[in-house]
Amino acid sequence: MTTDPATTPAGAGQPTPVPLWNVANILTMARIVMVPVFVYLFLQETTASRLWATAVFALAAATDKLDGSLARSRGLVTDFGKITDPIADKALVISALVLLSADGLLPWWVTVVIIVRELGITVLRFFMIRRAVMAASKGGKLKTTLQIAFILLLLVPWDGILSNGVVDAIAVVTWVVVLLAVAVTVITGIDYVVQAARISAAAKDDGASRT
Repeated sequence: MTTDPATTPAGAGQPTPVPLWNVANILTMARIVMVPVFVYLFLQETTASRLWATAVFALAAATDKLDGSLARSRGLVTDFGKITDPIADKALVISALVLLSADGLLPWWVTVVIIVRELGITVLRFFMIRRAVMAASKGGKLKTTLQIAFILLLLVPWDGILSNGVVDAIAVVTWVVVLLAVAVTVITGIDYVVQAARISAAAKDDGASRT
């Protein structure tokens, strides 16, 4: 796989190639490995295993932010990382959503809306690469934060560790976060579609002006 060159001081010779197995890519691969571990722990259906599943999910989600920061700050961006990082992110989130819905903790419509949006926009951005690189949505980070937050809130077996009154209050907060996450997910998805339409229209106008 071809790697992106690292940034080198002015006056230096050829840019030093970025090693494929750098710390950022290792964290990304670790996140992929954690997905089946998370799934296995979730399916054990005990309070202890559910808590461990929550911990694994939280750790995997944390590596998402860490590997991206390291890749950018240390010049460790590679083509491999560009491909595997979003795959790892979506594998983690989608597996959690499906498990939560299958367990009756999350309505299937929420899972379907989020999965369709995530996969749909990924495919859209892939096909738009030939015309232009689509900028990340301004609400992308908020969307990710809200999704991770409500998944964590649903993963924790609150009824096994807290009183009913507290559990009910957490349930209300959780559903507020779920609805906010769905709203931001849909809005940012629409933003990408609008971007794609504008880029396509601009490309057609440019092509017409040259003929």
